[in-house]
Amino acid sequence: MTNSITVHTIKRQELSVKAQAVATFLAVLAAVVLPQLFHVMGRVSGLGTGLGEALLPMHLPVILVGLLAGAYAGGIAGLLAPVISFALTGMPGSVMLPFMVLELGVYGLTAGLLKNVKLPTIAKVLFVQMAGRAVKAAAILVSVCVIGNAGIKVASIWYSISTGIFGIILQLLLLPLIVAGVEKAVEHEN
Repeated sequence: MTNSITVHTIKRQELSVKAQAVATFLAVLAAVVLPQLFHVMGRVSGLGTGLGEALLPMHLPVILVGLLAGAYAGGIAGLLAPVISFALTGMPGSVMLPFMVLELGVYGLTAGLLKNVKLPTIAKVLFVQMAGRAVKAAAILVSVCVIGNAGIKVASIWYSISTGIFGIILQLLLLPLIVAGVEKAVEHEN
């Protein structure tokens, strides 16, 4: 007797390549602009970059585009957003950039792979968060313990989770609402 897991998917109309490209572009744009807005609000309020670090505004559009437009859009947005943000704004810092590229790439790709899986959106977001954080943590551990990178500390793994807890909660609350709203609007349109 063998045990197997059956993944049920929801049959949805797939987006055209053009629609996926537009969604990817908009997600990257939002992932570059939102952190800057949060950093400006942080400066005005005296929190500095802490507001962006706490609320994780770059993560939201990447996960969202994966959930709505699929794995290609999510993965590409996740890989490009931190690189473009760094090129234009210098953030994330050069030490964290490769880890952010991996983390956000996994977020977008995983969200896209789960797009049509029949699970509550909150469960999808939780799984995406765990996958992205696990890959980032593994990359940091390899960088420090195997390669000997002195520019980053293993403690940064815990720091990013504890600092970003409000952003993690925000993702769990907002993303299911946004996805439900978009799906309802698309159903109403058809």
